[in-house]
Amino acid sequence: MHTLTALVAALPAALPLETIEPIASAPVRGGIYAVAPLLVGLPLASAALLLLLGRRADRWGHWLGVLASAGAFVVGLATFVALLGRPADDRVLDVHLGRWIDAGAFHLDAGIRLDPLSLTFVLLVTFVGTLIHVYSVAYMEHDADRRRFFAYLNLFVAAMLVLVLANSYLLLFVGWEGVGLASYLLIGFWNHNLPYAVAAKKAFVANRIGDIGLLVALGLMFATFGGVDFQTVLTADLSGVSEGTMTAIGLMLLLAACGKSAQFPLQSWLGDAMAGPTPVSALIHAATMVTAGVYLIVRSNVLFDAAPTAQLVVVVVGAITLLFGAIVGCAKDDIKKALAASTMSQIGYMVLAAGLGPVGYAFAIFHLVTHGFFKAGMFLGAGSVMHGMDDQVDMRRFGGLGRYMKVTYFTFMAGWLAILGIPPFAGYWSKDKIIEAAFVPQDGQLWRAWVFGLVTLIGAGITAFYMSRLFFMTFEGERRWSSRRDGGDQHPHEAPALMTWPMIVLAVGSVGLGALLSVGGWFTHWLEPVTGHAEHGEPVLPVWLIVTLTLVLVLAGGVLAWRRYAVSTVPVAPPIGTALTRAARVDLYQDQVNDALLVEPGQHLTRSLVFVDGAVVDGGAHGLGKTTVGLGALLRRLQTGFVRSYAGGMLAGLVVLLVVLLVTQS
Repeated sequence: MHTLTALVAALPAALPLETIEPIASAPVRGGIYAVAPLLVGLPLASAALLLLLGRRADRWGHWLGVLASAGAFVVGLATFVALLGRPADDRVLDVHLGRWIDAGAFHLDAGIRLDPLSLTFVLLVTFVGTLIHVYSVAYMEHDADRRRFFAYLNLFVAAMLVLVLANSYLLLFVGWEGVGLASYLLIGFWNHNLPYAVAAKKAFVANRIGDIGLLVALGLMFATFGGVDFQTVLTADLSGVSEGTMTAIGLMLLLAACGKSAQFPLQSWLGDAMAGPTPVSALIHAATMVTAGVYLIVRSNVLFDAAPTAQLVVVVVGAITLLFGAIVGCAKDDIKKALAASTMSQIGYMVLAAGLGPVGYAFAIFHLVTHGFFKAGMFLGAGSVMHGMDDQVDMRRFGGLGRYMKVTYFTFMAGWLAILGIPPFAGYWSKDKIIEAAFVPQDGQLWRAWVFGLVTLIGAGITAFYMSRLFFMTFEGERRWSSRRDGGDQHPHEAPALMTWPMIVLAVGSVGLGALLSVGGWFTHWLEPVTGHAEHGEPVLPVWLIVTLTLVLVLAGGVLAWRRYAVSTVPVAPPIGTALTRAARVDLYQDQVNDALLVEPGQHLTRSLVFVDGAVVDGGAHGLGKTTVGLGALLRRLQTGFVRSYAGGMLAGLVVLLVVLLVTQS
């Protein structure tokens, strides 16, 4: 936090034009890049004001939060337009903020990197974030701490922007930790409820495990390259660096990504994180925090390209996670937790794509952008359903809500069709590209194409089933909501305009954004200054066959869900189910596994260390002290103060010496 504060304090130093440092061109002459620090400064200053002013800002503080996020979007959009007007090979710029660290041989400047990757994230975070802010004005209307909630939202946006705009891995780490702190505050916002507080702590601890990986990677980078800024690390000559070192750096970066993006084996926190207010779920688990791991991998593409073993592990982790999340999503009756499992699975697709190397980097970010729209829209739709159903989250107590909540119904439908990948909705253009790329052989290894290609296909079919299950259980079929928890009549109703309009905007993006970004391959070309140019590889199956198989599996999953949850009677009490169903309801026993492998051994180790500390360390110190005291007490008895006693002692000593002499001489 001190670093973030210092960053804002450095904003005036960033305004002169000569502080713009082009990476690949002559000096820049323009004013828009100089105000880029406002991207972080606006939401950060708003968060500080809302927290410092306290109750005095209760009546208008939420609108300040909205304006700060909207202002950051305007600055980001202007910067994007300016960068878009530059030649394709001249779109990587650094804005120098000033000297940050001078420690012996280590020197590091703070700066902002403006390039296609960072600005893609800036636009996504600020645009979707602003819509979520607007939605939150109505959603949190009756919460006494609404001002504090908006302060945390602004803090989160500011930290996420530091993460994606940083020009070094160390400054990225500052944003990384800021996102972790803000997510802890938001997930545990209603911390008077003990399970919510525990969920926030769980997310915080799981993320700290991942942070260890990023710290180790930072140390390895400094030892290997002599710096941790992007310019030094990502342009270094890797010919003299061993593959083992590059593999270690890649695996540590992957560990960090697993913690932040809820990937196997650090995925257990995501479902519990639904304890936060629904706008938090939309912000953290759709467009921002969980995508940070994907950003880290794609940003570090040069390092992963030099570490094929680490790249393979990335693909394996993504494949496991996308199936893991899909299976868990099939058994969840809590609408928010079902969406959380979906997020885990979709991020798995992105991580898998990022592990495919140059052929997959751009597709990972493409799906990340479309996912940010349709998943945020569905989370907000879930909040609208809760708003109209007395905060009920159990889908078995919904049914038929589409007849009463038309706007929510159609906007949620747009997100549902997008995540299924039904053409022409957004997910069709992004997720299907990942499936196609997965079938392309890597380094001539056909087994990888078949294994990972089939995994993505199977994942698409399961996704269609559990997301259709969610949609049909909530909006279709017969009503199962005859009464409220307090015994009164339930009257489902549409949310107010401040909640529905953000949902409508996100639904429009869910419908048309994928096709818009696909025109002429524009989006992949836009990212090429960062991800590099990827030659189109030929998949092991014809593209038309991959597309056909994907659609067949998707339709099969949707029809199966329709038969079971739309036209059949859905029991309010969930059936016992198969062993796999019971396992999926408890997240495939991930908490039990964590307890067995980490928590319980850690507790036993702690108890052992406490015993050793008490019995050996403290016992030894106390024993030495008692021995010294005992000897002192024994010697004190000889100190009688009588001359005759001392004379007798001297005589006895003399006699002993004489006896010893006589014995030794005889």
